[in-house]
Amino acid sequence: MTTSITSITSITSVLVANRGEIACRVFRTCRASGIRTVAVYSDADENALHARVADTAVRLPGATPAETYLRADLIVKAAVAAGADAVHPGYGFLSENAGFARAVQDAGLVWIGPPPEAIEVMASKTRAKALLGLAPLHADEVTESDLPVLVKAAAGGGGRGMRVVRRLAELKPALEGARAEAASAFGDGEVFVEPYVENGRHVEVQILADTHGTVWALGTRDCSLQRRHQKVVEEAPAPGLPGELVDELCATAVRAARAVDYTGAGTVEFLVADGRAHFLEMNTRLQVEHPVTEAVFGLDLVAEQIRVAEGHALAAEPPRARGHAVEARLYAEDPAADWTPGTGTLHRLAVPDGVRLDTGFGDGDTIGVHYDPMLAKVVAHAPTRAEAVRTLAGALEKATVHGPVTNRDLLVSSLRHEEFTSARMDTGFYDRHLTTLTAPAPDPYAPLAAALAEAHGRSRFGGWRNLPSQPQTRRYLLAGEEHEVRYHHTRTGLTADGVHGVHVVHADAALVVLETDGVRRRFRVARYGDRVHVNGTTLTALPRFPEPEDQRAPGSLLAPMPGTVVKIADGLVTGSSVEAGEPIVWLEAMKMQHVISAPTAGTLTALQVTEGQQVEMGTLLAIVQESDPEARGTARPATHGAAPKEPQ
Repeated sequence: MTTSITSITSITSVLVANRGEIACRVFRTCRASGIRTVAVYSDADENALHARVADTAVRLPGATPAETYLRADLIVKAAVAAGADAVHPGYGFLSENAGFARAVQDAGLVWIGPPPEAIEVMASKTRAKALLGLAPLHADEVTESDLPVLVKAAAGGGGRGMRVVRRLAELKPALEGARAEAASAFGDGEVFVEPYVENGRHVEVQILADTHGTVWALGTRDCSLQRRHQKVVEEAPAPGLPGELVDELCATAVRAARAVDYTGAGTVEFLVADGRAHFLEMNTRLQVEHPVTEAVFGLDLVAEQIRVAEGHALAAEPPRARGHAVEARLYAEDPAADWTPGTGTLHRLAVPDGVRLDTGFGDGDTIGVHYDPMLAKVVAHAPTRAEAVRTLAGALEKATVHGPVTNRDLLVSSLRHEEFTSARMDTGFYDRHLTTLTAPAPDPYAPLAAALAEAHGRSRFGGWRNLPSQPQTRRYLLAGEEHEVRYHHTRTGLTADGVHGVHVVHADAALVVLETDGVRRRFRVARYGDRVHVNGTTLTALPRFPEPEDQRAPGSLLAPMPGTVVKIADGLVTGSSVEAGEPIVWLEAMKMQHVISAPTAGTLTALQVTEGQQVEMGTLLAIVQESDPEARGTARPATHGAAPKEPQ
């Protein structure tokens, strides 16, 4: 018997061709392994966490911040200049670009990923389907009987360049929009069409393969909780699947890997419906949700990627799976406002002990408009699914998240929803339940706690009076409603006015303790400008005296977030007639396109922006004068719809 001998390469310095959370996550493993780290950064990321924590950082000049990380030539040049001997692509950007992988290898560097040939086949969903004997539909052959269909980018992932089409009239604009988004995100505008399976479960298999012929199938993951084809909650293993189906999924994943001589980490994705598995695609990179597999199998997948790239062999069998893990993605976005992304300063982000936090932000960092709004991933691992779900929900509920609006409350509600706890969820979960899950449930004592905390700061300069006086007042906006709080300074401290049965036990600038019916509750308070965070509730402090109402013209369309005007509807000029819901302006923010539409039928009386223009939240974009003068209202935020976005 002869044994093949593969030369072993020792990697000493790794450049991560990426940014944010995944760059920080790869650096963490490198530091633990004694490997030097190199970051690359755009001008917008000069002070980003990944650029700060790396041993070496190299600026990448680019036409725009989003394009910077797509410049393969600049990244390879940076790796050589910094003395790196290997490149890790992370996920997104160039991670599934075969040309980039070849450029890295041609420069004499180690590519921590699969062979370029495997990337080339599998990164194109059309070629991957052909390899497995599956053919996509041709766009010009789609008929009514084929509907609904899904328009999908051939390259990349994460829901970018994806549109559901339910009417033939929607097909052409869906193709155009998907092509534009895919070209912007991946540098490849190829799209294809496939049948759209309603409300299936998104299940995937993690694989890991070495250069010695061993391929591991590291169990399943369920990623069914999604909005706009973007994963929100993931878990391992996928719950409730029959053993035979799991075996079939794993066997198909291994077969796909062997078909292209795959090496390194990868994921094969399926849609499971009616007990059948439908192949979706193979992602030739690390997935965002890889931590749940790491937790269950006790592995560091990044460390394994590096070992495979060095030429080391995997064991004949993978480790044994233990317990259950669940991951939630924390986004700076407002689910109740059509997932509008948020920007600004992340003042504080912390989670309780006992869960894993992967993030690309530090306290005080700025969340900009150029990249995905994911703030962090929070992961819980426990012996059972029920324990893992409960732990994660509790940790998120108690997490400190001070900054722009986030989806934290939605995550907690989702994890505690009966459909999720009983593992009956599917990809239509948010279509059915979003309205209920985002219904305001504000803490009624939050305004009082905020006012008492603020009053404490003022009381240091004298608040109590010997003679009776009028109560002090504070006003706050909470869940769209204004709340006025009244209180007095007394000999014994602060007292609340007009709130029956509430005793103020303690109040300082950071902590308020209230007692009602013998039950004491603690309220942690933090204020940044006019934003006040009381436990998990966020309020806006209003001026003591109301400001005059905005005098904008009726029918004004205001930018719902900061962004770039990437398109104005063809032929649209001042004086044009528009229909209700007709697209007027396309904004791009955080790698997502938002369509700004006419709120009513009427005449476009003003168009205030041009293509390529940067706008701030609240910027006047256009004015539509309604056809019926009696129906005219006051200024309103623009109605908009958003296309899916990264990460994968």
